[in-house]
Amino acid sequence: MPAKDIYHDAVKNALIKDGWIITADPYPIKYEEVKLFADLAGEKTISATREGELIVIEIKSFLSRSTMREFETALGQYLIYQTFLYIANPSYKIYLAISKNIYEKFFQQVAIQLILQKYQVLLLVVDINKEEIIQWTN
Repeated sequence: MPAKDIYHDAVKNALIKDGWIITADPYPIKYEEVKLFADLAGEKTISATREGELIVIEIKSFLSRSTMREFETALGQYLIYQTFLYIANPSYKIYLAISKNIYEKFFQQVAIQLILQKYQVLLLVVDINKEEIIQWTN
């Protein structure tokens, strides 16, 4: 099993507080001979008559000295997971979970926004201290 990110429990708790049911921790993503593990999977029922929304969450702390290098790695991992989910479990949306702090300091940069838009990266922004979801980006 992969090591849990330092923010793993805070993100998980924020999702639970927001009404999500955690269905896997970690969530295995398998395609052909490759098996990977995203951090979490969750489900939220929208109404009694509709199916629930299904998500996979990859959590990144961005605590290293090179935020850009960490972003490069996270983006690659996100795109690999997104590609395999599209084939194996297309009903799931994948989100990159990050702290409010790194969202404000790094992810708001014009250059980073361009990358996020081009590759359609979905973000889950979490207040780590309060364990609360700040926003979902699409």
